[in-house]
Amino acid sequence: MRAAVIFGLGCPQKNLKPFQIDADIDWRIGMPAASDEADVILIFGGDGTIHRHLSQVVRLGLPVLVVPAGSGNDFARALGLRRMRDSLAAWRRFCQGQGNVRAIDMGLINPLQDVGGASAPHEEPRYFCCAAGVGLDAEVSRRANKLPRWVRGHGGYALSLIPTAFQFAPLPMKILTPVEDVSGNGREANWKTRSDQPTILAAFANTPTYGGGMKIAPHAKLDDGLLDVCVVGGMDPFKLFCLFPTVYSGGHLQIREVEYFQANRLRVETERPLDVYADGEYVCRVPVEITAQHGALRVIVHPSQTSF
Repeated sequence: MRAAVIFGLGCPQKNLKPFQIDADIDWRIGMPAASDEADVILIFGGDGTIHRHLSQVVRLGLPVLVVPAGSGNDFARALGLRRMRDSLAAWRRFCQGQGNVRAIDMGLINPLQDVGGASAPHEEPRYFCCAAGVGLDAEVSRRANKLPRWVRGHGGYALSLIPTAFQFAPLPMKILTPVEDVSGNGREANWKTRSDQPTILAAFANTPTYGGGMKIAPHAKLDDGLLDVCVVGGMDPFKLFCLFPTVYSGGHLQIREVEYFQANRLRVETERPLDVYADGEYVCRVPVEITAQHGALRVIVHPSQTSF
C-alpha cells in the first residue's frame, strides 16, 4: 500500500511515527499528482489545512484520514476523530481491511459576477468541509487569523467574536433557493427568496460545529446531501452578546431572530460585496452560489462512527 502524507503548518513530521505500523507501506510526503500514485492520503492538521487541500483530494478520489493537529479541528470531530489516538485507531482498522471508509458531502462555493443583470461564474469554485459564512462570521475569522497560532487553538474564534459583536452592524442580505421546473424536464425555473432581512451572520454548514466547537448547525449531517443554514437577524449588541454562549449547546435556535433551514443549493446576494470565509479561510466575495456536493469525499472514520 502507498500512503501520501500532508503536514499542516507547524505540525512536526515525528507525529507520523505512530502510524508507521506496517513495514509494507510505502510512505510519501506531499500530495500525489494522480490517483495511481497513492492508495490513501493522511492529513495532519486542522480545518484550514484540510480546506487548502480539498480540491486536490476530491479530484483524486482517494480515501483520506484526518489527524487533528491544528488550531481548529471541527471536521475531525465530526468524523469521530477528536484526538490523535482516535485517528490511530481508525488507521489500524483501515490497514486491517475493516472497511471503515465512508463517502461524505462537501460544500462548494461558486463565486458569481453580475453581468447585464444576470449572474455568471466569476472565479474558480472552492470546496469547504465545515462551514462557510458571511457577515459577522467572516469578520471574526479575519480577526482570529491574525492571532498567534497557540491562541487560535485555545478559543481564538471566541476571543475575536466578543469585541466584534459590539462593533458589527446588521447588513441587508438576501438568500435564495432554486425552484425546480415542475414540467419534469429537470431544468430550474427560477430562484425564490428564502431569507431577506438585515442580517448579522449567515452560516452554511456541512458539520454541526465550527470555530472550535460552536454548534452553529446542531442538526447538520455529513451525508444527507444538504447544507444547514443558520441566519442571525438584526438585534442589539447586548442581546447578541447573550446569544453567544448558547451557540455551544445549540440553544440559539430558540431565539426569535435566528432562522434555520436546510438546502442543497442556494445563492447569497448583498447590496455591497462582502467577504466569504469557509473553514476559517478567505474564499471570495458575495455574490456566491453554494451547493452541497453529495458523497464528494471518501474519509476513514473512527471504528465507533457508524453514522453522522
